[in-house]
Amino acid sequence: MESGKIVEFIDRQRINCAVVLEVSRQKLRLLTENNREIKMSEGRLLHKSNQHLELAGGRDHLVSALKDTVRRREDLARQVDIRELWEVLNTEQEWIPLKTITELCFSGTAQGDQESAVIRAFFRNRLYFKFNQEGFLPYSERQVERLRAQAEESARKNRLIEKGAAWLKCVAAGDASESACAVPEQQEFINILKSFYLFEKESSHADLGKAITAKAGLKDVEDLFPVFVKLGVWDANENLDIYRYEVHTDFSREVMDVAATLLKSSFPVAGAPRRDLTGLRMITIDGQSTMDFDDALSFQDHGDHYLLGVHIADVGHFVAEGCSIDREAVMRGSSIYMPDRKIPMLPPELAEGQCSLKAGELRPGITTMIRLSRNADIESYEVFPSIIRVTDQLTYYDVNIVAEENRDIAALVQIARKFRQQRLTDGAVHISLPEVNVWIDESGELIVNKTNRESPARLLVSEIMIMANWLMAEFLAERELPAVYRSQPDPRERLFKENGGNLFQNWMQRKCLSRFVLSPEPERHSGLGLNAYVTATSPIRKYFDLVTQRQIRSVYGLNPAYSSADIEKAIQVLEQPMSAVIRLQNRRKRYWLLKYLEKRIGRKEEAIVLNKRKGGYLALMTDYMIECLLPNTSGLKLKPEDLVQVTIQHVDARKDILSVYMG
Repeated sequence: MESGKIVEFIDRQRINCAVVLEVSRQKLRLLTENNREIKMSEGRLLHKSNQHLELAGGRDHLVSALKDTVRRREDLARQVDIRELWEVLNTEQEWIPLKTITELCFSGTAQGDQESAVIRAFFRNRLYFKFNQEGFLPYSERQVERLRAQAEESARKNRLIEKGAAWLKCVAAGDASESACAVPEQQEFINILKSFYLFEKESSHADLGKAITAKAGLKDVEDLFPVFVKLGVWDANENLDIYRYEVHTDFSREVMDVAATLLKSSFPVAGAPRRDLTGLRMITIDGQSTMDFDDALSFQDHGDHYLLGVHIADVGHFVAEGCSIDREAVMRGSSIYMPDRKIPMLPPELAEGQCSLKAGELRPGITTMIRLSRNADIESYEVFPSIIRVTDQLTYYDVNIVAEENRDIAALVQIARKFRQQRLTDGAVHISLPEVNVWIDESGELIVNKTNRESPARLLVSEIMIMANWLMAEFLAERELPAVYRSQPDPRERLFKENGGNLFQNWMQRKCLSRFVLSPEPERHSGLGLNAYVTATSPIRKYFDLVTQRQIRSVYGLNPAYSSADIEKAIQVLEQPMSAVIRLQNRRKRYWLLKYLEKRIGRKEEAIVLNKRKGGYLALMTDYMIECLLPNTSGLKLKPEDLVQVTIQHVDARKDILSVYMG
C-alpha cells in the first residue's frame, strides 16, 4: 500500500471514499471525502483502486478530488442492473471475481471507478448476490424469495415504527382530538404495544414495541399504561395479571350448553349406594357474600355419643371426567377470589345451581359421618354417597351470635377445640394471624377490615373441615387408593409451642414453614399434625378436591378409579394454573390494599420490626398485615419485635410501591 492511493471502506452502513496519507506499521492514515482523518488497518478496506491523487495539492484539493471521484462512481453505479446480472448468472452457483462482474457490466472495462461502481450497486441491493472481498456468489431462486420476503417484512416494520411512533406521540400528548390521532393501523399498534407492555422481552412484539415507544419519546414502558386508559383499552384499575397469566374469564358456548343441559338433569334417588339423609337438620356456614355452598354440617346428640356429619356437594355426579366442563375446570384449576372480581372454576349457573347445597333443595352428596364420645374423641367414621337437603344457611356472624347459647353449636365448637388440641399435641404448627379482608362494596367504595380467625364460627368450620379431609384421606389410604395427598416436612424452626405465639412469632413462624408436597401416596403433614391429608371439601371451587371426591365415588362404583399415573398427571397439569391462581389472588389483594393506602399518605401507623436490612429494617404494618421497608434515618438501634410508629410517605399501587418513614 502506498500514499496517494484511493481506497474505500464501510463505516456506519455506508461506503466511504478516502486517500491514503501515510502508511505506518500496518496502519493507514486516511483522509475521507468528508474531510476527516482516521487511522485504519489495511484489512478493513473494502476496495483498493490503482488510482492516485497528488498529496502535494493540499487538503482542500484532495477532498474536492475525492468528492468528484464519488460522484463519478455513483453515476456509474446507477448503470448496473443487478437483477439482470443475476438472471444470467444464478445457474452458476460459483463465486465470481470482481473483475469478471465489472467487465460484464461495463463491456470489458474494469478500472477502479467501474469496480467501485459495481461494489456500490451490490452494497445497496443485496437481494441477489452474496459478496465479500473475494467476489460475488449468486443466490438461488429459493434464497432470493426468502430474502425478498425478509426485506418486505423489514420495510413493513420500519413503516409501522414510523407511523406507530407518530400515532403514539399524538395520543400520549393528549392535546389532539381523537380523530386527529386516528389511523387505520390503530388496532394493530394497540395490539403490539399491549403485548410489549405486558410481557416486555418475552413479547413476540418486543422489538417493535420498544422501537415505537422509544421513537415516540416515551422514556419508560410504564408510560404506556395511561395511553391505554385514555384510549379506553383498559380501566384505570385494570387487572393486568389476568392477561399475563392468560386466565380464562368467560366460558365457551359449548361449556355453557353442557351446563344448561345439566341444570335440567334429575337427581339420583336414595338407594344403594346412596343413603337418604334428608331427615337430618343440616346447616351451611359461610361468608355473607357466598353464592356457591359446597359443604354442610349435621349434628346429633345421642346421649352417650355425638354423630357429626360433614356433607360435601357431589360435584362428580354432574361433571364427568373428560367432558367439556371438566376440561375447562382443569385449565382453570380453581375459582379465583379477588376484592373486585370472582372468576369461577365451574359455570356460575352450575356452581350456584345444581352443585350448590341450597336450603330446602335435594342434592347428591358425599358424606363423612363421624361418631364421637361425649369428650369429643373420635370413635369411628364412615364415608359414603348420600342424598341431602340443607335446612338452614347461616353466616359466620349468625353462628358467633349463638355460639354460647345454642347447645349444638357449643358442642361443635368444643369438638373443634378438642381436635385442634390433639393436632397440636401431635406436633401441628398452628399459626394464628388476623385476616385482612379487602373488597369493593356495591357503591364502589373500597373497604378494608380485619377478621379474627379464632372466632367460634371460623374455628368450628376450619377444624371440622380439616377433620373431614383427614378422615377422607384415611378412607382412601386404608383401601390403598392413590389420591392427591398433601404432605409437609417439619418446619425449619419452631418459634413457639403449640398455639402460644404472639403476632410477631406467628408471622415469622409462617416464613419458617416448609413447602407442602403433593403425591399419590399418603405421607405425614407436619403443619397439621396428621399422618395423611387430602383436600376434598371444596369440589365446586378446587379441581384437586373434585379429583379426590371422584376417587371416593369410585369405591362405590359411581365412576372409574384414578391410577397413580392419573394422579401424577393431574398434579403436573395443575401445577401451572394453580401457581397462577395463587399469584393472581395475592397480587390483586395487595394492589387494592395499596390503593386503600394511597388515600392515607401522611397517616401514622403501628408497625413491628421484623429484622434488620441494609440501610434500615423490614417491618410489618399491623393494621394491614403488609410488610414495608423502614429506612433508618434517625440512627436508632432497633431489634426484632420492637413496636414503632411509621408514617406513610408514598404509595403507588400500579407500580407496587409503599414507602414509609419512622415517626
